[in-house]
Amino acid sequence: MRILFLLFSLSFTQLLFSQNEQVVVTDILIEGNKKTKEKTILRELDFAFGDTIPTIDLISRLRRSEELLLNTGLFTLVRINIKIWNADTNHISINIELHEMWYLYPFYIFELADRNFNVWWEEQERSLKRINYGGRLTWLNLTGRRDLLKATIQFGYTKKFELSYNRPMLGKSQNLGGFAEIHYSNGKEIAYITKDSRLLFKRQFGEPSLLTRFRLGAGVSYRQGLNKYHTGKIIFSDNSIGDTISQTLNPDYFLESRNQQQHFTLQYAFTLDKRDVKAYPQDGNLFTLLLQKDGFGLFDDLNIFAATGTYAHYFHLGKKLSFGAKLKGRYTFTRAEQPYTHVSALGYLPDFLRSYELYVIDGMDYAYAKTHFQFRIFQKKINWGKYMFVPQFRLMPLKVYIAINNDFGYANAPYNGKRSTLSNKFLWGRGVGLDFVVFQDKVWQFEYSYNHLGEHGFFLHFEFLF
Repeated sequence: MRILFLLFSLSFTQLLFSQNEQVVVTDILIEGNKKTKEKTILRELDFAFGDTIPTIDLISRLRRSEELLLNTGLFTLVRINIKIWNADTNHISINIELHEMWYLYPFYIFELADRNFNVWWEEQERSLKRINYGGRLTWLNLTGRRDLLKATIQFGYTKKFELSYNRPMLGKSQNLGGFAEIHYSNGKEIAYITKDSRLLFKRQFGEPSLLTRFRLGAGVSYRQGLNKYHTGKIIFSDNSIGDTISQTLNPDYFLESRNQQQHFTLQYAFTLDKRDVKAYPQDGNLFTLLLQKDGFGLFDDLNIFAATGTYAHYFHLGKKLSFGAKLKGRYTFTRAEQPYTHVSALGYLPDFLRSYELYVIDGMDYAYAKTHFQFRIFQKKINWGKYMFVPQFRLMPLKVYIAINNDFGYANAPYNGKRSTLSNKFLWGRGVGLDFVVFQDKVWQFEYSYNHLGEHGFFLHFEFLF
């Protein structure tokens, strides 16, 4: 990112050394927002009309505003310049130049049903029977207010229908939000138990389905300033399994050989996010806290209260080198035995350890640390020109990093440790990787990793913010 200062009335020397001077923002000009509402853009800035800013802080405030706008996922390019500086009054006019992202993504679904690519390749022998197909629509910035609509119609390995909508900017101050979702799915195959820290599957042809899920949820959000977020959510879930699972293969799936599990879930989440780039941070920190109560009100199939916390910190060690560390853990306050559906700890995205991608590590509680050094070896904005028919994708920012990774973890399983052989043990995975970051928010990672069992292999990971 870069900031171009067009100083018409004040020399560059005065800008750098007048540390006791202050400027007043009297005008903000925005260019390139064909879809995005102006108030959506102004909400992300680290300054506003009429703000008085010390000149010593001006560069960092403008740079941070660029990062905040890029982190919305709405723009491929952001440039913030000082357009006019009146040396007599110290009034400034700021210009914001934007290149909007492509917002409508109609996808044809042809994807793996497994937890990750590595499981499908190694354990499922690349079987095409484990493919989902259908259609998915993701519509970013639907009304120009950073809202998000998602719809899914899927067949194949798992039949699934989903619809969700998130509107983050409501109210006069644009700091309230609301969202709702509905989900229905059923499948002919189910991962019914963990054995030796790997999932065992049961497949059934014909009717009825082995697993059916229905979920209905809604919530509200509150954004406190630029970096703090509060979210409250309530969810109703209705899940059912076939008799073969509940009576024979795993009576603990819902506990007590039950075929159905109905419950309400109440969640509160707090996030303090000061990372520079959310998808692939190089600087800043992140803190999250999630409090979740499963089971209250009309249904008593569950009674679980748990807290999950995350802290991550990222450091610039030079122009191209950075270091990051992430700590995350969950503690379940309800210490009674829980159904198999609620003891997942490590092995599912985003909670996995490198080199353990093929394993599922169950537990009521878990903790892990992930560290990395990243060194940038390539950076360029690739212009595809006439070869790209979508204008928003013609200029593609690309960064490539070499990463050295080191992960540690532990999952506490007081009831099911025998079948999850990696539970109640110290886990250590490490390796090297090649990371590709495209358009600031899309990451491809190619890694070669080792674990404490002496196993090693090549692993792939993909991450998209939407």
